[in-house]
Amino acid sequence: MKQIPNFLTSFRLLVIPILILSFYIPGMVANVVVAVLFAIAAITDYFDGYFARSLKAQSNFGRCLDPIADKLLVIVAIVMLINFSNRDLWILTPGLIIICREVLVSGLREFLAELHVSVPVSKLAKYKTAVQMTAITGLLLGEKGSAYTLYYWLSGWSEMDIKFLLVSFVVFASKILFTLAAVLTVVTGYAYFRVGFKNM
Repeated sequence: MKQIPNFLTSFRLLVIPILILSFYIPGMVANVVVAVLFAIAAITDYFDGYFARSLKAQSNFGRCLDPIADKLLVIVAIVMLINFSNRDLWILTPGLIIICREVLVSGLREFLAELHVSVPVSKLAKYKTAVQMTAITGLLLGEKGSAYTLYYWLSGWSEMDIKFLLVSFVVFASKILFTLAAVLTVVTGYAYFRVGFKNM
């Protein structure tokens, strides 16, 4: 039982190569599979910490790899989405903002850790993570991150009515959520920059 947190962390790392390969496999099945795996991996981000605390199973393995798995999963997903989005600014701009923030905050955390200064995770940061993971899951469902898989499932329906509305809504909603995640990323990152500059 005490290996559950480490298993969940390892699962997130294993999803990464599958995520990368899915972008090179044509058809909707790969998109659906990787989106489901990403969503499960995002959920495990909460549960590995919960089980580690409840089972008193904190380990050096988890402390080291848990934040690495989180960052790698998100950054790799965003890089692949940007690469296959045909320069879509709704993906490119928020994606670059999120990646830059993750790198900068990781550096600040390491710097502050050496000074024995901790910055607690705020509720807003947790909301940011939820919005970010939801947005990325929605974008991964699209063919190469740009056209929603539901379009193919509803191929027998009228071209210009329900199918069009559903496809347009999901694509639009995912991109709006991705932009909102980028805004929340900047807001929540400010706490780290403020504490970091104060200790320089």
